[in-house]
Amino acid sequence: MSSSPTPRPVAEARTFWELLERRVAATPDTPMLIQESDRPGGPDRVLTFRQVRDLALETAAGLHRDYGVGEGTRVVWQLPTRVETVLASLALARLGAVQTPVIAIYRGAEVAQILDEARPELYLVPGRWRGFDYPAFARKLADDLPEPPRVLVAYDRDDLPRGGPDDIAALPAPPRTDLSDRRSPIRWVYYTSGITAAPKGALHTDRTLIAGGVGLADALGMGPGDVGSIAFPYAHIGGPDYLVTMLVHGFPALLVEVFALPEALPGYRRNRVTMAGGSTAFYAAFLAEQRKLPPGERLLPSLRVISGGGAPRPPEMYREVRDELGCVLAHGYGMTEVPAICMGSPGDTPDQLAYTEGHPVTGVEVRVVRTADGSEAETGEDGEVWLRGPMVCRGYTDPVLTAESFSTDADSAGLLPWLHTGDLGHVRADGHVVLTGRLKDIIIRKGENISAKEIEDLIYQDPRVGAVAVVGLPDPVRGERVCAVVERRAGVEPPTLPEIAERLRAAGLMAQKIPEQLELVDALPRNETLRKVLKHELRDLFAVLPWTDPQAR
Repeated sequence: MSSSPTPRPVAEARTFWELLERRVAATPDTPMLIQESDRPGGPDRVLTFRQVRDLALETAAGLHRDYGVGEGTRVVWQLPTRVETVLASLALARLGAVQTPVIAIYRGAEVAQILDEARPELYLVPGRWRGFDYPAFARKLADDLPEPPRVLVAYDRDDLPRGGPDDIAALPAPPRTDLSDRRSPIRWVYYTSGITAAPKGALHTDRTLIAGGVGLADALGMGPGDVGSIAFPYAHIGGPDYLVTMLVHGFPALLVEVFALPEALPGYRRNRVTMAGGSTAFYAAFLAEQRKLPPGERLLPSLRVISGGGAPRPPEMYREVRDELGCVLAHGYGMTEVPAICMGSPGDTPDQLAYTEGHPVTGVEVRVVRTADGSEAETGEDGEVWLRGPMVCRGYTDPVLTAESFSTDADSAGLLPWLHTGDLGHVRADGHVVLTGRLKDIIIRKGENISAKEIEDLIYQDPRVGAVAVVGLPDPVRGERVCAVVERRAGVEPPTLPEIAERLRAAGLMAQKIPEQLELVDALPRNETLRKVLKHELRDLFAVLPWTDPQAR
């Protein structure tokens, strides 16, 4: 299935820099970036679209003059969410460099792998940030490369090189790209989070990222009167996705360098943020703060939409956000390889918002295939989700992974290949997509496939549960047994295994899907980007801990 595109002059830009220039031409003096003051009580820093363009141009001129950055120069940047990061990335886009953004909190082996594959000529870091010496870390890793990159501290406005009028005049012409997706040059390499395997480098063009952001913009229906927020790492694939949305619709966003509540709340309130989000863990954090307030008092009175993706969202959470935060929860589906796939819309029905990942965004095609033989599944029938469209990455840095993950049909000559996502789900009759699990997240108990998400959604309905992850653990009798790991909710006693079993039976769950094991934790292990639960850590931990089979008692 596919949705029809919505043409608009700004969104038809071929490159990031052209997109910025078109927005400046339309609304030059509208605020674009808002950043809290580094001084307590100081005024927020606000830059208009024109100011962002001018500062990015000065930065591009400085990078070109001092570091020789130009079209095709390989640059890795590992920077937090702040104005200078956006300026540096836009400057590199103006120069046509090949950018590899890296999440600022990544360390050790992950960054070493990325540097070894990217072989950058320039490596941008934030200096000492959150107690960590990034320049020393960068130089140590760089020294292990055959051709060490130059290391540039680029955290603050005084760190970035700036060119004057003569330097700007000496810049080469802005890079161009062909509207044909197959001929567009690779200018971005985004690495997956590596929560189930080693990080994979997804190859993107300006056009793939713009297409993803346009799809998100169409779904969310943001407008000039909105104020957004970027509280997740800007180096995540969601960074350019959201930036495109801002440029298409011409609204500003609050940059939150470190998302922590309640510390970040004054900035949201002061700037009257209308859309917040990031992922399921972000929704839960806002809900936890709301529950500290007296009945009837809203945490963020200006908030009308909370949105995001990147991790499963229990249906019950939609109702909690609606009833407690007083806004719409529009959850979506995206991945590093495809920044926007499906997105809930404020105009969707409560049923669609609670039980689906939204409708496929503008331009994406979704196919669901049976895992047994690869044939196309019927409406409502589960299978593996395949994707095709202008926002799908052009493969991986590893050709072997590309060959394993992409395929074409015999009757689709000349079209882009299908990406096999590894996600399981189905398409409803209304066209909305439901995800039911991952191929790698299927629990095989006594030869029967069990979806963890189905069990998780039902357990989360218990108000004593803060969060839940269901995993399969090795079992000599069953092959795998079903283990529910429950995060305690503050101030209440957690449910027992018999209580959980009774809830699941009452919901009509088959006996073989009911967990044999319950583990309670204060906090589920999560990654540092969109706070996805690290299920492999739970499997590794509880697979080796002593456990008594209740059936053997």
